[in-house]
Parts: sequence; C-alpha cells; structure tokens
Amino acid sequence: MPEDHDWEAYKVPPTRTPVSERTTSVPNPVDYFQSAFNHVLDAPVTFIRDWIERWQNRNKFYYYHQKFRRVPDLSQCLEGDYLCYYEAEAQWRRDRMVDQEIVEIVRERMAACKQREGPNQFQNCAKEMELLAQVTKAYQDRYGDLGYHGNARTCLMKQKHRMMEERKAAQENQCP
Repeated sequence: MPEDHDWEAYKVPPTRTPVSERTTSVPNPVDYFQSAFNHVLDAPVTFIRDWIERWQNRNKFYYYHQKFRRVPDLSQCLEGDYLCYYEAEAQWRRDRMVDQEIVEIVRERMAACKQREGPNQFQNCAKEMELLAQVTKAYQDRYGDLGYHGNARTCLMKQKHRMMEERKAAQENQCP
C-alpha cells in the first residue's frame, strides 16, 4: 500500500466535538460549577439510588400476579353492608376468571395430548379426558346458565336452588 495518500479523494470526516481553543489562562467557571453540582447534588442522589436498588434486589419477588386477600362470601355479608357486597362481587369475578383459565389450561393439555398421541388418544389420554370432564362439570354447575351479565347474587341463588333440589331428591329416595 502506498504511503502517499490522496487526501482530496479520501477526506477525513470532521469530528463531532469541537476543538477547544484556549486563548487565556483564566479557568473556566463552568468547570467549577459542574464539579460543584456533581459533588453536592448528583453524588448523594446517585449513592441513595444505588443503595435503594441494592436493597430492592435483595428482596426480589419472583411471581408476577397480584395477590388479593380473600373477602367474605356474599352469604356472609350483613344486610345493608354495601362495601361487603362490592368486595364479594369483585372476589366472585376474580374467582370466575381463575376458573375460566383453569378450564382453558386443562382443555389445552387435552388438545396437546390428542395431538401427541394421535390414534392412541383414547387410551393414552384417558386421565386428561376425565380431568376435563370433571373441570367442565364443576364450572357448569357453578357458572352455567348465568350468561354474560351473571353476578355473585344470581350465582348464589343458583347454588341455593341446586342444593334445595339435591336435598329434596335425597329425601324422596329415603322414603319407602
């Protein structure tokens, strides 16, 4: 490679930082201001933030869902306690969403087993089929026929009527 470069053909790109041309020996007051700012304000804030981050990393939680405390059921609320009614309704909605997700997860496991086993799905996926039947029956018993606008009160009434029917059927079976 030749030592003599054609500087016109290969121009050096300009630098982004300007070259300081100090023409005086007097120190720049901006340097003192930046140094004072760093020592007075920035250094303590950075130290405290690093300390807080170290403390938070020590107590790290590895779950990503919010945990709610269990509230009394609608049947346990006192008459006229509207706050208890509201909390019971919110708890019922959370329980319903959890039960929906449980049914969906079991259904996905069943589909994965069917896909994996192919023609032998009926004998190899019997546990998953039985579990899916139990989960869907439990979900249907609790939330079935409530519709989209179902709430905790209608669900409680449905369970009450079901229990009354079961008690009535048991009494009829006992009588000769």
